[in-house]
Amino acid sequence: MGRVTTRRPVRRISADGERRRPDSLAVEEPMELRVGGRALAVTMRTPGSDIELVHGFLLTEGVIGDREDVSIARYCNGVDDEGRNTYNVIDVELAPGVAPPEAGVERNFYTTSSCGVCGKASLDAVRLKSRYSPAADPVSVSTSVLATLPDQLRAAQKVFDTTGGLHAAGLFTADGELLAVREDVGRHNAVDKVIGWAVQSGRVPLSGCVLMVSGRASFELVQKAVMAGIPVLAAVSAPSSLAVELAAETGMTVIGFLRGTSMNVYTDAAKARVVVPEHSTA
Repeated sequence: MGRVTTRRPVRRISADGERRRPDSLAVEEPMELRVGGRALAVTMRTPGSDIELVHGFLLTEGVIGDREDVSIARYCNGVDDEGRNTYNVIDVELAPGVAPPEAGVERNFYTTSSCGVCGKASLDAVRLKSRYSPAADPVSVSTSVLATLPDQLRAAQKVFDTTGGLHAAGLFTADGELLAVREDVGRHNAVDKVIGWAVQSGRVPLSGCVLMVSGRASFELVQKAVMAGIPVLAAVSAPSSLAVELAAETGMTVIGFLRGTSMNVYTDAAKARVVVPEHSTA
């Protein structure tokens, strides 16, 4: 398996002068996903939880609906210049009766670590129909619980502590119990990994759950959450206008600028999922 971090020498310059020292960097490597031997996508990711990544990607792209739709996912013999396996190519065999990916899912070019939507063969494929719409989910979450999520997520970011260079996504129950956290150089990969964990654990749809992300709430993250049936998406930064539009259309609650007891609730009018305790001054 590829390394999650690597060490490089740097010149450390500060008010006290400069010195040379090793520094830890988050590893970024390409991963090619094949379905039935056919190349489907290449994404730049941090190695680790790769099987979860492909399960999450296939679910959020509408290719599969649960773990039973995948017969096997295995590393192929992708090798480097010295003949060593790079563990950067994964081939998935779908279960009998599961339709192969449509042409619109395929990427025309490599996706980057910051973009989960760029490279779509067709813009019509961007708005995918979820098997698990969050609209009917009756879950409610108190602001007191939401206020604890950023610190819980940050405390679980072990690789970020070393490198300072990774996004994180965490799944929580409505009571604030942490179910899973995954890190990656790509925010969309972190979400795919944590959703892939849920797929492999038989937890999809993720009814009654909150997805917490360490950055902004972009359109592709809302789309991925919708595809997994997640009713609440919270972010420490801002959502985009298209993310809010999609969330409103699909009945998802989106929370931005979640920092301490302060937060903005962008889509919640119909369900009133975010509950302010009576004693709260928020």
